[in-house]
Amino acid sequence: MKMFGTNGIRGESNGYLDCELALKIGKSIVTVLGPGPIAIAMDTRVSSDMIRSAVSAGMMSMGADVHNLGMIPTPALQYYVKTHEEVTGGVMITASHNPPEFNGIKCVSGDGTECKPEEEAAIEDAYERDLKVVPWQEIGHEVIVDDAGERYIDAVVSKVDVDLIRKAKLKVCLDCANGASVETSPLLLKKLGVEAVVINGQPDGMFPGHYSEPVEENLAELKERVVKESADLGFAHDGDADRCIFVSDKGKYLPGDYSLAILSKLQIQHGEGKKLIVTPVSTSAMVEELVCSLGADLTYTAVGSPIVARRMIADGSPMGGEDNGGLIFADHQYCRDGAMTAARMIEAVARYGSLQAMVDELPKYVTIKAAARCDNDKKEILVERIAANHPSEKMDRTDGLKIIFDDGWVLLRPSGTEPKFRIYSESKDADVAKRRSDQFVGEVADILKSL
Repeated sequence: MKMFGTNGIRGESNGYLDCELALKIGKSIVTVLGPGPIAIAMDTRVSSDMIRSAVSAGMMSMGADVHNLGMIPTPALQYYVKTHEEVTGGVMITASHNPPEFNGIKCVSGDGTECKPEEEAAIEDAYERDLKVVPWQEIGHEVIVDDAGERYIDAVVSKVDVDLIRKAKLKVCLDCANGASVETSPLLLKKLGVEAVVINGQPDGMFPGHYSEPVEENLAELKERVVKESADLGFAHDGDADRCIFVSDKGKYLPGDYSLAILSKLQIQHGEGKKLIVTPVSTSAMVEELVCSLGADLTYTAVGSPIVARRMIADGSPMGGEDNGGLIFADHQYCRDGAMTAARMIEAVARYGSLQAMVDELPKYVTIKAAARCDNDKKEILVERIAANHPSEKMDRTDGLKIIFDDGWVLLRPSGTEPKFRIYSESKDADVAKRRSDQFVGEVADILKSL
């Protein structure tokens, strides 16, 4: 049974993702990530306590001890797993950016990276079996860990120039989205010595401030607050704080491509290691143009932070990231990390000055992102139909279908987390980007009608 998507198992709480599934997944996880101890953490969602308890019970019934880290960001859990040799794996209870009725189960290997597809497949296979629990005297125990968040933040702070940041006397607005960053990211700003203005800073799984997806329509309050407070920048996390999206000192929303470009520049000019950036095919060509102009190289992968991380490891890249604000820094850990991204951007502003001025210097592209509802069983058929409709075009099949034109590109790919089919169009010419977006949105709609 296929259960894992791009970022773990997702589903509506007490619907698909109920206690029975969570309990059995917990038992299955031990067969792959055991013998334990296994660390577990959660975001603020209403159902997270319930799902965490069920997964933990399943793992303990198989004889694994469970280290309960409480409510912390996903990268804090991953850092704990990475830095504790006795811990053989991790589990994060989160649905990241999805609406509050959803939740998820994300698995982490013993090195702190997200599980490989082979490990997820093995967990799925175990789920189909009749797993035998251990005798009563071998049942695992729960250990409460209450300092994992602060240890993680201390590690983040150690990777940036704190003296430079403090001397800059910056003011920063932070939107925690009522999610897992409500304790850790304010602590980060305190330890960096910046003046902090925090909004949506209370843990509330109903996400009363706004839904946890850090897209522009959800960040109106942050944009206004940055201007009102005359702040140097603002940033927002998603529900589990493995991503970070920025607002400039002029109150302008910055898509994730912009932060990837700016922090790639910081890495290339001041970081150590190979001059190589890794990013998915969905990322704006603006990043490639900037990286290459600095004498560095860029490698494209399929979409998904674990794929980017594994390519970074294989190629010795010091930095990579996605266009959604999920950036990875090899000198810290091989996973996307919202707090590390925020710290590095604060350092960039302290070093280079105005964030808006940095944005204004970037190459200019227009990217239009659209999506169509598409059932999972139709996604691959749709890709092949579109490819057949454009036999003479240059194509990249790294992930879905990327059609490359002399003046831009169109990416058509199935979502790995939702019943959606994504259609991205990019060009330096806004009219060209819009025309191609309309063309392929229409083509996708026509094909779906015929299926």
